[in-house]
Amino acid sequence: MGRKQKLLDRLLTKPKDFRWNELESLLKQNGYQKLEGSGSRVKFYLESPRNLISLHKPHPGEILKDYQINYVIKNLKKIGVADGND
Repeated sequence: MGRKQKLLDRLLTKPKDFRWNELESLLKQNGYQKLEGSGSRVKFYLESPRNLISLHKPHPGEILKDYQINYVIKNLKKIGVADGND
């Protein structure tokens, strides 16, 4: 099992310690481009199938919040990267 699948499997378990850099790596490996603007808002854009994930970088730490993990999983399921079953 490759790193991409390991990160995806880890995300799907909804861990309490999933880090921002793990998310960036997972999305990049799935073809997303990172678009940074001003402030802590970061967008990840996938051209095909068209998908946009927009999040605030967590601070003061790097750990994603539960709602952010759920949002990313929902988007990955929508494009068929993650299994649609809960």
